[in-house]
Amino acid sequence: MKAQAVLTIILVAGLATAGCAMRTGRDRIVTAPSRCEDVTVQVYFEPDSAQITSEGRAVLAQASTQAKICKVDRVTVLGLADATGAPAANLELSKKRAASVSEALAATGLPAAEFDLTAAGQSGATTRSGDLQPLRRRADVTVELSARR
Repeated sequence: MKAQAVLTIILVAGLATAGCAMRTGRDRIVTAPSRCEDVTVQVYFEPDSAQITSEGRAVLAQASTQAKICKVDRVTVLGLADATGAPAANLELSKKRAASVSEALAATGLPAAEFDLTAAGQSGATTRSGDLQPLRRRADVTVELSARR
């Protein structure tokens, strides 16, 4: 009797896992390559720094990889800063952030494109009520793409 119960369990387990090895029509579906849609990423910086972190480089590398199969029409980089410190210093810092991001993007092998660099400094770093906006130590990057190359 025990042998029959063990055999039944083995048979049920075998049937349950056999379906995993079978290939269905869904397994053979080939996914279409990704479309050429604009890529927008944010690169964050340490306080008072325009040096790109390893995480920032990884984000830029991924954005560049997504854009490789497409025609890159334009790249927009907006450097930002938070509201701590002097406004003139924050504007300079945000310019340096935008420049370092564009240099890093070019180093990833992003296809040649028009780069539009802007810097906002601490403009917009506070709400109307005077509260500080969090996470303003960044550069916003948009890679505008069109039809595949």
